[in-house]
Order: sequence, then structure tokens, then C-alpha cells
Amino acid sequence: MGLAKSNYSISENLILQAPFPSIILNNQNHVLIWNQLAEDFFHYSLSEFSDNDHIKDSLFSSFTKDTWELISERSDMLKFENQYLLTSDDQLLEASIITIPSYYKGELCTFVICLLNNQMKKINKSSQELSDLKEGLLSSFMVVTIDSEGFITNCNEKFLKTSHWTPKRVLGKTFWQLFPEAEQSKKEAEEIWHTISSGEIWQGDVEKITKDGQSYWVHLTAIPSYSGDHAQYTLLEHDITDEKLMKQQLEKIAYIDPETGLMNIYRLEQIVNEMVEEGRRFSFVYLSIDKFYTVKELHKNLNESSFISEFVKRLKIYFQDSSMARINSSEFVIITPLSEWFIQGFLTYLKQNPIYNGNAAVPLSISGGITHSPTDQSGFYQLMQASLKAVQNVREAGGNNIASLSSKSHKALNRKSLIEKRLLLALDQKNLEVLYQPQLDLNSGEIIAVEALVRWEDEEIGVVPPDELIPIAEETGLINDIGSFVIEEACKQAALWNERGVNLKISINLSVREFRDKNMAKSILNTLSQTNCPASLIQIEITEKFALEAEAESYIIKQMRLLENEGITFVLDDFGTGYASFRYMQLLPIEILKIDQMFIHSLMMSEKTQRLIKGMVQFAKSMNITVLAEGVETEEQLQLLKEFECDIIQGFLISKPVNAKEIKKLINNQK
Repeated sequence: MGLAKSNYSISENLILQAPFPSIILNNQNHVLIWNQLAEDFFHYSLSEFSDNDHIKDSLFSSFTKDTWELISERSDMLKFENQYLLTSDDQLLEASIITIPSYYKGELCTFVICLLNNQMKKINKSSQELSDLKEGLLSSFMVVTIDSEGFITNCNEKFLKTSHWTPKRVLGKTFWQLFPEAEQSKKEAEEIWHTISSGEIWQGDVEKITKDGQSYWVHLTAIPSYSGDHAQYTLLEHDITDEKLMKQQLEKIAYIDPETGLMNIYRLEQIVNEMVEEGRRFSFVYLSIDKFYTVKELHKNLNESSFISEFVKRLKIYFQDSSMARINSSEFVIITPLSEWFIQGFLTYLKQNPIYNGNAAVPLSISGGITHSPTDQSGFYQLMQASLKAVQNVREAGGNNIASLSSKSHKALNRKSLIEKRLLLALDQKNLEVLYQPQLDLNSGEIIAVEALVRWEDEEIGVVPPDELIPIAEETGLINDIGSFVIEEACKQAALWNERGVNLKISINLSVREFRDKNMAKSILNTLSQTNCPASLIQIEITEKFALEAEAESYIIKQMRLLENEGITFVLDDFGTGYASFRYMQLLPIEILKIDQMFIHSLMMSEKTQRLIKGMVQFAKSMNITVLAEGVETEEQLQLLKEFECDIIQGFLISKPVNAKEIKKLINNQK
């Protein structure tokens, strides 16, 4: 266990005035303090050691490497019996060495005490002097001595003052009687006793109890010592009650909702995770007061604090033997062993026990979600997500109900959660793949560009299709990381093709979420520079939703213009499926219009679709915009699009998405 800095601070006066050779070593094992007795007995001066670790090769030269490493770790108080110290005049002095990790002037150091076996009478001429020495060394600690059977044989005044015992009452009591009766305290006492009776030092913070039953806390160092076959144990204790109480108060502030006294979400997470680790079964119930602020508005004299207080009272009465947390002003979580039918009965209980505002009952609608652990979900995040999804479903169905999700919904949530975790790993290890789908110029008959498409096949999940991956990435914010990955890979590939004489543009799909970052344009230009990729080889595909938001956000348009000026082309993807607007066609730097594949699929089956697509092409031509049709799969579609004067096509008729090597083969086959 670690040493508390405030508990082991050593003063220079304590070392200089100690009646035994005493030394302070810093973390480089240079001598900081060397008292007069050390100089008298060992005949070295401080200057010989102060700027080096020569001491381990001279005074402590008889120490083994393992012994020196133990001292240098400064993690435990150590005692080395029957060691030999080499003096400056080549004399060996037998001694017991005690090393105590301490703090001197705020820095971790080692306090070294040298008890010379053949000089003890010279240092301590009487038992009274030895007692004074002990009192001087341990004056800042409470001290208790116990025998090999655990009976208290001695203690100091500092212990008596704190524990409220008198010598007459405490001597003869057992070690275990100093601890509270609580099960946890009993376990700690047994752990301490087992450690010291095995000959090892124990250190840590423990709760103890005074004679009159009051709790106090100490940092305890329990040290075994032996005289022949007899063992005794010394307990050195530093009172940390004030610090402990302050910590508890801070934890209360951090973990308790001040208005209701319920747990807040931070403490709830701790409790739930502890219960999951212990394998306990429980229901995680999320309750939300529907349209809470509307209720407040309708009842103008309603006191929110009193209203919430009354609501919490009803929760406590109904959900007895349950843990409760307040998530925000009008939402609560109950951790309960109660059955689902009983939980749902809370709505009936509220009707029978309404909350009044004056003489009028306040009408309440509650939407709730129930998730069972571990049968439905395990882990705080998963339980929270499932319960919130259940609440959302209840609200969409009209509210005022408490329900759980179907097993199918839980399975979908579990897969989503797994995808989120694995996606983080895939991004970290760059396990995603970029494929390229060619785009054919109908005038020249040549492949002039490709669309970069991210694909992911995970060793645990398998193939994750784009229509599943992208929404999850957008929801979690990982879409930005995927976008950065695709941009970098596409730029590298475009630059490589360009070096080899292949003049292909690469289209990259980017979301409006990425362009909300005002440094997005700068980031793209940095990537182009780092990969030596000409900006003219990159096309950025945006959706109509993107375009609509960009129309309202000038800083997004500014970034697009900056990229356009550098040579990047913008493509309006999925045209006709979103928020069509002629205004953003004027404002945004769009050079290519991409007709969505849903129109192409019905091209040969509907004359109305044919007229619609022809109109799209004519509209684009009137604005001097290039037209690209995606999803082309048949020769019939190709011929009709040619008749409509479409410029470029993309689809399985040309090629499915393939890797960079396959693109090179397709281009070579054209020649």
C-alpha cells in the first residue's frame, strides 16, 4: 500500500538530534543528511556522499544487490538484521538497519537508522535512554504493542487520548477488540493478523473504534519483531479521521442529488457495475415524467421542488428494498428485485395516490423502460441504452406505460454495442478496408474516376454492411475517424496512381457532421500535402441534407469554397431523395449531380421515372453541371441514359467495388 505524503514527513532536526547514526537518502541514493553520530562512528564526511551514490559501494558494500534494490524501491518499511557496515578506516561494524520510506522537503526519500549491535551501551546507557529513544522516534504516532497471542501489552499516551481508553482498561484486551463489529472490519483485522503473524509488515488505512464505540480512522503500520522464539507486534498509527470525513463529505457531494437525497448517475453507475460483477439479478427501471415542463406551465403555482419531493416519497413507499437515482430533473432509475408486473403497477399506485397542487391533483403520465440483468443486458451502459430505447418506444406509442424490449430488440442492441466496441479497435488497428467503384465517361468510354467506399469485415462479427456501419458511426461520433481514414487512404492511392501515369479522380463521401469542425478544410489540405496528392484528383460527395445545412451555415460554405479554390470538386450525391432545393444549387460549389440508384432501378419499368430522370439531366445541363447516374446494371439502362445525354455512369454493369489492383486491371483491359 502507498505511503501518504503527509504521514511520513521527516524534519532535519529529528535526524540531526537522533541518538543513533541516521541518514537521509534521496531518490538517487545521494546522502541529503548525515548526522554527527554517523560521522563519529563511520568516519565519513557528508561531502563524500552528497553528490553521488558512493555510499552503496562503501558503507553499505556488504549489502546484496537484492537488499539494495528493496531499499531503493522505497515502498515498504524494512528491517535488516546482522548487517555489516564498512567504515572509512576499513572496520566492519555489525548492525541492525531500519529503512523507512519518508518525505523530506516534499520529496520521497529513505530514512536509514543504524542500530550498532556492539555499541548499544554507548548509545543507550540505560533502559530509560532506550525508552526515550523510542519515544523520540515514534512521538508522532499512536503506538500499541501486542504479544504473539494478540493481547495488548503496552500503548502510548497518544493512543489513549484518541481511543478514550485508560491503561488499566486496555491492557490485556485483544487486538481484535480495537476494531468495529462490522463484517468488513473483522475481515480487515484478520488480514492484518495473518500478515504480521507470517512475519510480514502490513500497511493501510483502517477503521477502528474507541472505548465508547465511536469510529475513527488511522493509517496503520503493523511491524512484527522477534526475541528468540518469542514474537511481538508493534502497531504504529497515524490519525486520519479528519481526512476520511472530508473525503466522505466530498463523495456525498459528488454522488448524491442534493434536492432529493437520491444517488446521482455517477454513483448509480458504480452501484450497477458492482452488482453486475457480483452476478446479482435485478431489474433496471428507467422512469420519465412525460411533458414535465408542460405540466409545470399548466400549473403555474406548482413548486417544482415540492412536487419532485412528493414524487420521490411515492417512489420510496412503492419500491421498498430498492435503490434509486435521479438522472435529471424529471427522470429516475430504480434498481429493484421486484417482478415486472409489480413494477408496472406503480402507474396504478400513482393514480390512487395523486400529487396535489393546492386542492387539485396534478395529472401525471409516466413512460418507463424495464431491463433485466443479466438476462437482457449486463453493464451500466447497456442497461441504460436498452431502458432508454424502451422509454422511447413507450412514448412513440402514446406514453403512460412501463414496458420492456423484445428479445429481438435486445439482440439488435447487443450487436450494436459489440459493433461500437469492435469499431474502436478496428480504427485503432486500421482494420478497415477501402474499395473503389469505377465511374465510366459515356462520351470517351473510359474510366475517369472511382468512388472510395469503406468496408469492414471483423474477425468476431463478420462483415458489417455499410447501411449498418455508417448510422452507428454517425451516432457514436466515430464517423469523423472513419472519414479521416478514408481521406488518407484515398489520397495515398490517388497519388500512387498519378505517379504511375494513371489519371483517376477519387470521390470521397463526407458528412455534414465532419464539416461542423471548422478545421475540416485545413485537415483535408494537410492530408493532401502529406501524401503528395494533387487536389484536382479528389472529389467530395455530399448529400442533400448536407447541402441544406450548409446553406444555413456560412462557415461550411466558406470551407467548401476554400477546397474548391484548391482544385477539389464537389458532387451532390443521392439527388432527388432528400431536401431538394434550387437555392443551394446556386450557393454551393457543386460541379457534378449524382442521380440516386432508386430512380435508375425503375428506369425501364416506368415512363414517369424516365421523364423524371430526363428532366434531372436537362436541369443539370441548364446549370452547366455534369450528370452522373449510379446503380446502372443493364445495357438497356445504359442506352437510355445515353439518349438522355447523361455524362457518367456507375454501377455493377461496369464493376462492383474492388480493390486498387482490380481497378488497374479494368483500366488495362480498356486499352
